[in-house]
Amino acid sequence: MSPRALDYESLNENVKRAQYAVRGELYLRASELQKEGKKIIFTNVGNPHALGQKPLTFPRQVVALCQAPFLLDDPNVGLLFPADAIAKAKHYLSLTTGGLGAYSDSRGLPGVRKEVAEFIERRDGYPSDPELIYLTDGASKGVMQILNTVIRGEGDGVLVPVPQYPLYSAAISLFGGSLVPYFLEETENWGLDVNNLRQSVAEARFKGITVRAMVIINPGNPTGQCLSEANLREILKYCNQENLVLLGDEVYQQNIYQDERPFISAKKVLMDMGPPISKELQLVSFHTVSKGYWGECGQRGGYFEMTNIPPKTVDEIYKVASISLSPNVPAQIFMGLMVNPPKPGDISYDQFVRESKGIIESLRRRARIMTDGFNSCRNVVCNFTEGAMYSFPQIRLPPRAIEAAKRAGKVPDVFYCLKLLEATGISTVPGSGFGQKEGVFHLRTTILPAEEEMPEIMNSYKKFNDEFMEQYEDHRGYSRM
Repeated sequence: MSPRALDYESLNENVKRAQYAVRGELYLRASELQKEGKKIIFTNVGNPHALGQKPLTFPRQVVALCQAPFLLDDPNVGLLFPADAIAKAKHYLSLTTGGLGAYSDSRGLPGVRKEVAEFIERRDGYPSDPELIYLTDGASKGVMQILNTVIRGEGDGVLVPVPQYPLYSAAISLFGGSLVPYFLEETENWGLDVNNLRQSVAEARFKGITVRAMVIINPGNPTGQCLSEANLREILKYCNQENLVLLGDEVYQQNIYQDERPFISAKKVLMDMGPPISKELQLVSFHTVSKGYWGECGQRGGYFEMTNIPPKTVDEIYKVASISLSPNVPAQIFMGLMVNPPKPGDISYDQFVRESKGIIESLRRRARIMTDGFNSCRNVVCNFTEGAMYSFPQIRLPPRAIEAAKRAGKVPDVFYCLKLLEATGISTVPGSGFGQKEGVFHLRTTILPAEEEMPEIMNSYKKFNDEFMEQYEDHRGYSRM
């Protein structure tokens, strides 16, 4: 009897090829241990609220009123909600046709897209067109829409930074394209060398791959670096020379933990360069409510902005968006609130600033505690987390540990991370899930556990790591970069 359509052997091969390490083997084992009653610290995914971050008060008040508009008619509403939250809720409800239970335009509510355009203008100092901004269910959905539009088949390649966020490798596999890796330089604080890009593109072309797009993640995931303005200019020039569309994943732009290298958007650098490049280079930029000091991952709110994309293409992307009918409407309101928060003089302004500053300052301290903690451990080196939400330490595994991993049928850093999980309950993601240079091993952890728990977590990690190294070291040297 021939296999049925949903029997494993007859599935779409692209689905089987796609891997997503952030919720892979380690996560599944951690979930099993949790069911058995073990305390698990899930540092495998950038999910701030799951690790105890409190939601910001003002946006939740506004969305609560939008979700339950009958509260606005209650004579006591002013006792429970501040006047500016009530006014904002009325503003957002006026932008919808039928409230939060009705579909919006497939691109998102026009009023919210206008607020996003105004935010981009304030940030970059250049005009932004709401018609070229699409609201999406988280940045991931936007990335997938654009990749689906760009990739025509396995002959089409997309340049992706390695180590990379597995959304890209998984989505490129799913749409039948080819991932073209370009390696970030760990010894240069995960900087990007354009010569490395040229080499990657040359190798891909030699294999018959047409490279059509390039992804940058700034600030970096999993690597936590911030790209300099000079680096961004080089990237933009390179993409223009090679006729590549640049996909700017800028979801961590609020997560900056040092003052030397502030976030600067790819669009601003492009516009600063002036014509002809500012009128020619195709750029799509992504942002979300899931990161920053908002951390509203479960709301699934995001947007992308298109620069220099031809009108006919914009229409085709609208058609693809229309297949999903509408991005979720409460998330669109979260996005509106993120790009248009309380202003000085508003009743809720002081509380909003106090809450958001408190989160970012705590993350800044946690980034330092974690980096210093890793660097105090035997055979572990870690660049400082300049931005985003992750540490990506290199683990210099002794040869005997690599041999033990082989015997267990595991990739060496998976072997290490599983041992770490069993011993401490700390659930991380092995570096092999993000891609790394041959013979070099890492793990990724978020910097999101509660600040007061961080010293204990790092002590527990250090104790495990030093015992692991003691067990497997035979003092004949370690694997080095």
